[in-house]
Amino acid sequence: MKSGSLRAVVGSALLALSLCGAAGWHSARAAAASPAQKVFRYAFPVAETGFDPVQISDLYSATIISNIIESPLTYDYLARPVKLKLQTAAEMPQVSADFKTYTVKIRPGIYFADDPAFKGHKRELVAADYVFSLKRIFDPRWKSPSYPSLADEQVIGLEALRTKAVKDRTPFDYDTEIEGLRTLDRYTYRITLDKPSPRFVNNFASSGALAREVVEAYGDKIMEHPVGTGPYVLSEWQRSSRMVLTRNPNFREQYYEAEPPADDPAAQALYARMKGKRLPMIDRVEVSIVEESQPRWLAFLNAEHDMLERLPAEFTTLAIPNNRIAPNLAARGIQMVRTPGSDIAFTYFNMQDPLVGGYTPEKVALRRAIALAYDTQTEIRLVRRNQAVPAESTLPPMTFGYDPKWKSEMSLYDPARAKALLDLYGYVDRDGDGWRDQPDGQPLKLIYSTSPDQTSRQLNELWKKYMDAVNLKVEFKIGKWPEQLKAARAGKVMMWGLGQSAGSPDADGFLALAYGPQKGEGNLAFFDLPAFNKLYDTQTGLGDTPERLALMQEASKLLVAYMPMKVHAHRIATDLTFPWVIGYQRHPFMREFWRYLDIDAARAAARK
Repeated sequence: MKSGSLRAVVGSALLALSLCGAAGWHSARAAAASPAQKVFRYAFPVAETGFDPVQISDLYSATIISNIIESPLTYDYLARPVKLKLQTAAEMPQVSADFKTYTVKIRPGIYFADDPAFKGHKRELVAADYVFSLKRIFDPRWKSPSYPSLADEQVIGLEALRTKAVKDRTPFDYDTEIEGLRTLDRYTYRITLDKPSPRFVNNFASSGALAREVVEAYGDKIMEHPVGTGPYVLSEWQRSSRMVLTRNPNFREQYYEAEPPADDPAAQALYARMKGKRLPMIDRVEVSIVEESQPRWLAFLNAEHDMLERLPAEFTTLAIPNNRIAPNLAARGIQMVRTPGSDIAFTYFNMQDPLVGGYTPEKVALRRAIALAYDTQTEIRLVRRNQAVPAESTLPPMTFGYDPKWKSEMSLYDPARAKALLDLYGYVDRDGDGWRDQPDGQPLKLIYSTSPDQTSRQLNELWKKYMDAVNLKVEFKIGKWPEQLKAARAGKVMMWGLGQSAGSPDADGFLALAYGPQKGEGNLAFFDLPAFNKLYDTQTGLGDTPERLALMQEASKLLVAYMPMKVHAHRIATDLTFPWVIGYQRHPFMREFWRYLDIDAARAAARK
């Protein structure tokens, strides 16, 4: 999902005051990169929202956080198919036969980065930190977007704590031990669920730990003070503009290990080159926010950035004609990493909106007609420059549930059928102004929320073209990400185009985009269909069996039939790096890739 934040670039003097915690603690030692440092520079196309893992849900903030705050497990950087491996855990979680109990042992001797909240003490990571961090998701104070999915997992006793806090209007009770979440000793904790969850282990690759002292010290400012055990610390932050991260001096000894596929010679060669190197290899990471694609592209060509993550589609023919690196870029040693994305790009309809929402036949017909009137193939060809493939459902590639052979109405372009549906259900021009009206004669005007960037403008042009062709009036509401997201969660957005990337090799989270109990959180469409909810609930308790696959596909059919979202495409990511960047590979799920990169400092110094 895209992310953004309010434009508020803070001056250096104010920055030093406002980031008195983690960022301020390290800012003096990292005011500028020394010539001997290995520095990695690149840009996000969308601004961060903040750095509290409990409060964020966007890809870009998650990328920053995952390099600062660590989960018990992570993914092997090179293994394909993807494979979970240890991060802060001492061993793989112990899982009960009924998939209800998960026991995790944390490795001793892992320490948080220094922070004033620790009052001069060297603070070790312990099991209680993960217990506290999991409880925070259920604390209504934080309004965590992760709450709905974890609430569905039903950790015994956690929901009762939340309910009590809401009902009594009292602070969340962090001190009461509950059956479903217990520390067994200093380094071991256990999670007990009240129903089977065969894939709950995937959560341990995305459940970072914060120390209670840090959260209590910074309170509502915790989004500005990420303090973790990871390889980097936040040293500088100019909101929506620039983030600088530097090596964490407390980071433990960790060395490059991976399991590249035997049939992938490039991955084998990379592993041979990097094996045994101490991590992280890079001293400093500088991330800029450059929302417009042209200045981001030019900054890369000028070697101001070392990597261009996700080549903007409009520069595809210049950079990778015929999907090969252009000769002028190859002459500069620029390398290409092209990876199919485990993601979806989609437009959702607000099911509570009086115009496009609802479950009655005429409302379903309107949404399906809108979807049929829009040509996804042209979007892929003109806007995405063939760097995507049509989507048939919400289920993305490289996840359990995805079937590349499954075809549906989702990708179909049929304006004649769209017009027929509109005519049949009474969406006709009643006042002679050339635009269709609602069946009751009221005006029909679609409001599509969108962003100010160039790609969004191109997509808007397509939407207008195809809606005009079936005489549906559409207007665009342009706004920055935070305002749009706030309105969407409040149910005040009619239509909005988004993207979502997989965080694990399972499509459960993509079905959850339409799961009723998650309305207003992950489910921004506010879709709530009992038949769909039942299918979703049933499949969550099954292993990866043919029965589960059939249930997921049945749920997908309901989403095509009711069309709470029009899924456009699965994107293909093309990343470009200069030759001094060593070791980059795009992983489909993990975000904490910086530690696996190296920089040839001598070549980088001669970049101009």
